[in-house]
Amino acid sequence: MKKKLAQKYPLVWKKNNFYIKIFCSIPNIATGIIITTPKAKFIVDPGDGILRDLNKDYSPEEILNISDIFVSHGHHDHIGGVWSLLTYLSVMKKKTPLTIYYPKGCLEIESIYKAFIEVYVNELTYKIKLKEIDNSKSFKRKEITIKPFKVNHKELSDDGKGTIAVPSIGFKFTYNGKSICYGGDTAYSNNFVKMARGTDLAIIEAGAEDEKESELHMTMKQAVEIGETAKEYFLVHVAE
Repeated sequence: MKKKLAQKYPLVWKKNNFYIKIFCSIPNIATGIIITTPKAKFIVDPGDGILRDLNKDYSPEEILNISDIFVSHGHHDHIGGVWSLLTYLSVMKKKTPLTIYYPKGCLEIESIYKAFIEVYVNELTYKIKLKEIDNSKSFKRKEITIKPFKVNHKELSDDGKGTIAVPSIGFKFTYNGKSICYGGDTAYSNNFVKMARGTDLAIIEAGAEDEKESELHMTMKQAVEIGETAKEYFLVHVAE
């Protein structure tokens, strides 16, 4: 029997020392996720408030050990906390590199990086590496295998009459025999259906309030159907 987990934030799941906490995932406001193992600390979609949320759970030394950031797409509710997090790490004298993974064509991350380096070039204490993802090749970081995959996220065009594709990806994280699949924001996506099936935890957005919005986000019905193919699942980014 599949298990739909509680939806009140924060959402927490842990199996075999593989831990994830979703501080929040609120449409147009913020998203913030941390994934840890005994040797890894990853941030996924650092929206506004991520630094405050991390500070509640971790010491400054632990926050400095964050090695990787994974960005699903460049909308403000998923990257609004990047600048403050990068600044904090420098102020607190982080020495080890930080790698930011983001979808090819995500100009928001590249713009933040360029502006940040220009402002703090003389006082930055650590190296920031940008890793643009333009394929679905798996790679490993800190004993976690990461499988990126393309999803189907769009936004309204400027005239409000059509939609425009947004550079966007999901991630499947595998560690110690357990897997977490995160789709980010996406309308119905065959890639996500495939990647979520059989995973230990699927994190599925259900942001479409009705069928009219299903080209931008998934409906609750679509999200639940995908969730039922995983062992356990969270529904996130649900309109409040």
